[in-house]
Amino acid sequence: MAQTPPERAATAPTEIVPCTMREFLFYFLRLGTLGFGGPIALAGHMQHDLVEQRRWISRQDYVEGLALSQLSPGPLAAQLAMYLGWVRAGRIGSTLVAAAFILPSFVMVLVLSWLYVRFGGLPWIQSAFYGIGASVIAIIVRSAWKLGKMTVGKDRLLIGVLAASGLVTAITEKEIIWIFLGAGVLALAVQMVRTRQATTAALSVAPFLAWLVTGMRGPGTGELWRIAWYFTEAGAFVFGSGLAIVPFLRGGVVNDFHWLNERQFLDAVAVAMITPGPVVITVAFIGFLVAGLAGAFISAAGVFLPPYAVVIALAPSVRRWSKNERVKAFVAGVTAAAAGAIAGAAVVLGRRAFIDIPTIAIGVVTLVLLVKARKIPEPILIIAAGVVGLVLQRLLGIHGGAQ
Repeated sequence: MAQTPPERAATAPTEIVPCTMREFLFYFLRLGTLGFGGPIALAGHMQHDLVEQRRWISRQDYVEGLALSQLSPGPLAAQLAMYLGWVRAGRIGSTLVAAAFILPSFVMVLVLSWLYVRFGGLPWIQSAFYGIGASVIAIIVRSAWKLGKMTVGKDRLLIGVLAASGLVTAITEKEIIWIFLGAGVLALAVQMVRTRQATTAALSVAPFLAWLVTGMRGPGTGELWRIAWYFTEAGAFVFGSGLAIVPFLRGGVVNDFHWLNERQFLDAVAVAMITPGPVVITVAFIGFLVAGLAGAFISAAGVFLPPYAVVIALAPSVRRWSKNERVKAFVAGVTAAAAGAIAGAAVVLGRRAFIDIPTIAIGVVTLVLLVKARKIPEPILIIAAGVVGLVLQRLLGIHGGAQ
């Protein structure tokens, strides 16, 4: 399953303190502007700030929103924010909170995208991303390990799913969606056998499965249609961690549509990691490179549409849905496959990022710091790697533009 913020010792007060919608939205605007550390850290901030400190949200509502975010596709932190907005003011609250939380990182990515396109050919930009690319691989490896550890535990079936998904991704250099769905169905079947459930019980999750596979073929033609449909499809399969979207994106963006090359794709992931807010905002960078401002807006809207739709559709019945053991089993299988695909994607991308001894050294040092010095924020490590790339280019004459 997806990671869960550590339980707090104290029980949150039951009395809810009223707040204005303006105050509520300003909180999420600030969190989207200053919130680093990934989805689990952001979810932890919401729990601490909104439940314990300000008491704007009840503990029960927070826990149920977290369960919905863990058990359904979509970036965890963004979906949790949308759900809390729904608790506060229904559909309009969910919509406004989503905009407040996502907008700051979107604007930052737009600025970085413009700078990348405008100055991407300059040696200092290439050298910076020469070092950044290696550090990003280390972060992806660490993320795959953490997600896999939390997901599979000692479950042999899920360990096998993770390993198989990772091998397929690394060998074929493709991310096959049907492996994810198959992993979910397999985990569901085993869970039913273990609990001796009748086969007809699968009907209880049939609408969930049908929703996941709806529209696996994109409509229409034209670049903007392809961008809209592709990123909406990708947003429907982000289980467990924002980085789970990386394997899906690479297969389509680099291999199928040839929108970006490997180096540009790594740069897109790096841009998302050095900005606050949801990691999946990397799609805005990709969309900008493909089709300018319109591409950035369409790709971002597409990837956040599925989690928004889930909140609007399922929030009223989340208490019952979040406790469904069969749905939990299906999501556990999909998340294990996603963790394996992240590891496989790290192998594929690492072949392009680790092009010499300095890049290997940057990757190893980043990984060691992630494991040993856990309090160092990931954006700081990425920026430091970029500085190292610049220094190496100047001192040793290394050029970072190698593909």
